[in-house]
Parts: sequence; structure tokens; C-alpha cells
Amino acid sequence: MAKCHPPQNDVGSLILNHSSSPHHHHCRLWNSFSLRKLLATVSCGGAAISKPQKPKNSHHSNTQINKPSPPTNGSSSRAGSGKLADLLNLSSSSCSSERREKVEQNVEDVKKKEERLEELRMAVKLLHSEERENGAKFVRSFAKEDAEARSTLAMLGAIPPLVAMLDNDNDDDDQPLIQALYALLNLGIGNDLNKSAVVQARAVHKMLKKIESSNGCLNSAVSEAIVANFLALSALDSNKPIIGTSGAISYLVSVLEDTEKKASLQARQDSLRALYNLSITPSNIALILETNLIQYLVSMLGDMEMSERILSILSNVVSISEGRRAISNAPDVFPILIDALNWSDSPGCQEKACYVIMVMAHKSYSDRQNMIEAGVGSALLELTLLGSTLAQKRASRILECLRVDKGKQVSRSFVNNKTTAAVSAPICGSSSSTANVNKEEEDMMMSQEKKAVKQLVQLSLQNNMKRIVKRANLPQDFVPSEHLKSLTVSSTSKSLPF
Repeated sequence: MAKCHPPQNDVGSLILNHSSSPHHHHCRLWNSFSLRKLLATVSCGGAAISKPQKPKNSHHSNTQINKPSPPTNGSSSRAGSGKLADLLNLSSSSCSSERREKVEQNVEDVKKKEERLEELRMAVKLLHSEERENGAKFVRSFAKEDAEARSTLAMLGAIPPLVAMLDNDNDDDDQPLIQALYALLNLGIGNDLNKSAVVQARAVHKMLKKIESSNGCLNSAVSEAIVANFLALSALDSNKPIIGTSGAISYLVSVLEDTEKKASLQARQDSLRALYNLSITPSNIALILETNLIQYLVSMLGDMEMSERILSILSNVVSISEGRRAISNAPDVFPILIDALNWSDSPGCQEKACYVIMVMAHKSYSDRQNMIEAGVGSALLELTLLGSTLAQKRASRILECLRVDKGKQVSRSFVNNKTTAAVSAPICGSSSSTANVNKEEEDMMMSQEKKAVKQLVQLSLQNNMKRIVKRANLPQDFVPSEHLKSLTVSSTSKSLPF
């Protein structure tokens, strides 16, 4: 029997010989398949190859062998794992680049912070040298828009030398003083600790000492800077009593009442705001009442740039009895306040004026009488219809207070009339006649009240109609229809929010 020879290194030696025997045919066939499998394994990295199928016609000598099947899942997973490795390498390289960029950015930020800190240190160092004016300029610039720089400068000790600069005795050059004042002002922006530190360093007293030493000839720029500091420092609640007792209120009032127009408009507005801050503390109201501020504020009502702030101050002052007495003693105070109730284009002023009137009406009977005589009823009725929600509530409360007070007056007059009638009635007269007389008097009084209420309602509706016509840009001589007139005439007090 012929033996199967091992496969040769040369691939060409595996060519089949059709003239060989069947046994040699199968041996060569096996050798050919084995070599093909080996080559496929080497070329595909060791992947498995599917077995060849049996020939359909095995008796023919020229039977063809099936070709190797494509690579299986093992080779595809190997290729996929290679792509995944490439993606991981790419992501790791991108992550490393991002990390590198972050590290570089952090290093750059640290460098900038170090440079900034060195600049702040140099500015504070200049404050302790002969170039303190330049140091104040740097502090003013650094603290203007940088909240972190304000805290850092305060920790570096910038406040004490700046406060010491307020003792400047050089009247020929006010620039160092001005730079120090605005540097202190900027250090306190949004920083309560710095505001407290400035006051604790006796900056307020030094400012007032500078004012007194000037004998009324203080530079307007210096005065404006001082008032701005009072405004900023008075925003902190713990500073309000200190500033109030220091004597700053009288100076602020003098700036506000400046008749010679030496103070700028900005200084006067800042002074009014500072006085409002100080009036929040009850202990400062007594100090405010020692000045002529209340009368001046009442006389200035009508200036729309200042009216809402003025009414805010009056709302604080009216909280104590001395304040209410000072307001009621001001000339024409109730006609002025009632006029403010009609400012429909300023709801804030209406609400604050209504609050002042409400407190005074609730606390004082004489003030209620003065309000009624000044014509507060129609303004309140109109406010309950057209005012804001808060103004409507306050106006309704005032009307209720006035209505109850008026009812008490009616009951008192009824009792007095009844007693008088009983005493003056003839002895021979019957009791029924006396009762009829009293009833007629009571009906007459009630009818007068109804007439007064109808007149108020009609007046309010007419005023509303005028405003509607004005808003609609209709002619001023526009005459409402007869139907509308009949409605205004037939209106009753049932529609009032009593």
C-alpha cells in the first residue's frame, strides 16, 4: 500500500493528479485541505475554518473542493477590539489634552491672583508712605468693581490709613481728602464688615470735624463725597444709631434745605436717602424732630423726584406720637396729603400718603375732623375704585374709621336732642308726639347722610369719567349720554366697599 507523504513546503506540489488511484486521490485531498486550513489559520490570526463539505459526485475523479468560509466571529471580535482600543487611545489622548488645558488654566489663574495680590499690597504700602494720595487712588480703583478686592484690602489694613487721611489740614489741596473719601465709599459697597469697620474707626466723627472746621465754606466736591459716605454707611442697621447721635442729621438737613444752591442735586438726593435710612431707627426720629425737616418735607411734596422718598420718611415719623403731632402742625398738611391721593400716575405715592392719613386718622380725633373738612372723603372713595390693591385696602380702612366716628357723632347728637326735647316739652303734651318729633329728626339726619354719600359717589364717578375721557383722547367738552347721567344720579351707597 502506498503511503501518504507529508506535505511539501512548495504549494505547487499539492496539485492534484487525475490519473492517480482513489486511495492516492483521498490522501492528496486531505493533504491539500490540511495545508489550506493551515494557510487560512496563519493569514487570519488563528481563526477557525469551517470544514469542507463532501463532494456531491464522489465517483468522479475531477471533484472540486469547497473554498474556505469567511472568518468567524472570533476574527470580527478581534477586529472590533482593535477599533475599541483605538477609540480608547483617542479618548485618553483627548482627556489628557483637556486635563492639560485645565492645569494650564489653573496655573494661569494662580499667576493672575498672585499678581493681583501683589498690586493690592503695593497700594496699601503706598498708604503708609508719602505717596498716600496715589495709594488712595489705587484703592479707590481696585475696590470700585471688585468685591474680592474690597475684602482683601480690608484684611491688608487699608481702612485705618484712609481714615487717618481725613485729618488733612491742607485747605489748598482737597484731592487727598476726596480720594480717601471715595476709597472708603468703594470699600463699603456690598460689604457690611467694611462699613462697620469704617464707622468703628471714627470716620463719621472725622468727617463732621472737617465740616465744622470749614465754617460753612466746605468745598462742594468734598461735601458731596461726605454725604455719599453717610448714605452708604447708614444702610447698615448697626450704624444708624451711631450716625444719628453723631450730629450728622443736622448736617444732612442743612444740605437738603440748601437755599443758596451750593449743594449739587446729587448731594441733596443722597441727603434725603440718608435721612430716610436714619428715620428707620425710632431713636433717630426724636433727633429729626429737633430740626425743621418735617415742615420742609411737607412743603416739598409735589416734586416728583423727591415726593415718594418724602412720604417714606413721613411714614416712619408718623409711628410715634411726637411725629404725628409734628406732621399735623405743618401748614396745610392735610390738603397736601389729600392731593397726593389723586396722583394716579404714582401708585407708590398714593399708598404712602394713604398710610400716613390712615395712622393719623386712627390715632387722633382732631386729625379726623381736619381730614373731613379738607375733603378726604371723595379722594378716598375714588381710591377704593381706581387705586392699587394696597391703596384700596388702606382707603377702605380710613373710610370705615370715619364712618364709625360719624356714627358716634350722630348718636351723641340724637341723645342730646332727645334730652332737650324731653326737658322743653310741655307737660300736657303726649309722649307719642315727642317720639314722632325725635323720629322725624333722626330721619332728617339719616337722609342728610345719604345725600352726602350720594354726592360723594356722584363726584367720584364724574371724576372717573373725566379721566376715562382724557385717556381716550376725546375732546375735553365731551358730554356723556343721558343714560350715564341717570346712572350716576341713581347710584347708592350699596356699591361702596364699607
